[in-house]
Amino acid sequence: MKKNLETLCIHGGWKAGKGEPQQLPIYQSTTFKYETSEQMAKLFDLEDEGYFYTRLANPTNDAVARKIAALEGGVGAVLTSSGQAANFYAITNICGAGDHFITSNTIYGGTFNLFGVTMKKLGIECTFIDPEWDDERIEREFRPNTKCFFGETISNPGGKVFDIERFANMAHRHGVPLIVDNTFATPINCRPFEWGCDIVTHSTTKYMDGHAMQVGGCVVDSGHFDWEAHAERFPGLTEPDDSYHGLRYTERFGPMAYCTKLVSQLMRDLGSIPAPQNSFLLNIGLETLHLRMRQHCANAQAVAEWLEANERVSWVNYCGLPSDKYYALGQKYLPNGSCGVIAFGLKGTREDAIRFMDNLEFISIVTHVADARTCVLHPASHTHRQLSDEQLREAGVAPDLIRLSVGIENVEDIIADLRQAMDRA
Repeated sequence: MKKNLETLCIHGGWKAGKGEPQQLPIYQSTTFKYETSEQMAKLFDLEDEGYFYTRLANPTNDAVARKIAALEGGVGAVLTSSGQAANFYAITNICGAGDHFITSNTIYGGTFNLFGVTMKKLGIECTFIDPEWDDERIEREFRPNTKCFFGETISNPGGKVFDIERFANMAHRHGVPLIVDNTFATPINCRPFEWGCDIVTHSTTKYMDGHAMQVGGCVVDSGHFDWEAHAERFPGLTEPDDSYHGLRYTERFGPMAYCTKLVSQLMRDLGSIPAPQNSFLLNIGLETLHLRMRQHCANAQAVAEWLEANERVSWVNYCGLPSDKYYALGQKYLPNGSCGVIAFGLKGTREDAIRFMDNLEFISIVTHVADARTCVLHPASHTHRQLSDEQLREAGVAPDLIRLSVGIENVEDIIADLRQAMDRA
């Protein structure tokens, strides 16, 4: 029986059997016992399924991964210890030293630094493109060693909407997958696989958790990209793996090749797994995701409209506003709402923006974003502080940009706090 998203949020991933707990258990164990040496050997050779060491697989983690895969409509998913780890693994599962990939430049500052600095040191080169360039200009950036294209459904912090279908078609013309970070929209408001995307990543720390209780990430595979059709470009998936006696992932695991390789190679060697306790907390958040996203979007729409009408505000980016540059794309990909994150600027200087934030009463100044509590951040001073002015411009981060993450409190109270802070500033 096919289930709707609201039902999957509650029941996906775990089904209790006779005498088993209704709530997903926490399998807080590093190891799992077997009766014979042969049973264990088959697990190490990927000839059998089961659990033997939590760094590779854990029942609690896997149940939550199955739920997220079901919500996104994918064939499989792997949980990671953070959203940064998810993006790193999603890329390095198909890229190695000497390879290249393309990414939108309007991405989270930490991801921008990961791609442009850290991965460059590992020999993986990245080209940042402006999604507003025309197709011809962007397609000139593809190379014989290009392995994927990356973007964010809704950019953090600018609130720009990524044209998933356009870039999926472009990536596929060049024989590479499109990877989309769907953190802000969540599968409740956008399912990128339905628009041609091949792999989705999440920082589960954000809306999926919803309560700022755990740090985590997830990589989800659609199972749609044909690795064998481009075998020469993806030898890690299509050619023998010497560390598993010459096993070929696409031949042995079919649509699950990408996820299996990610676990059996990257997790095996690098770790970055979530603790089972964290996955348990994440699952609690997922159970109310469909309810919370509805309230986040309703509150954010009201706040965005109030900001747009405020004479002390110089600009507002929120794709739910008809005046917004990305309104049409928002209606295409996010017709039921986008997220609770608004980007706006106040008239005046950077110091005026700082004073406004310092005057807020219950709205918190925190690095975090996208949970039940309304919070605010000045990216140029905080999350994007490591970027130069030129890099800030490339990432679409204006010096006066304030990122407001609208929570699920009473919207009148949220607006009242914004009003009094502006009055005092």
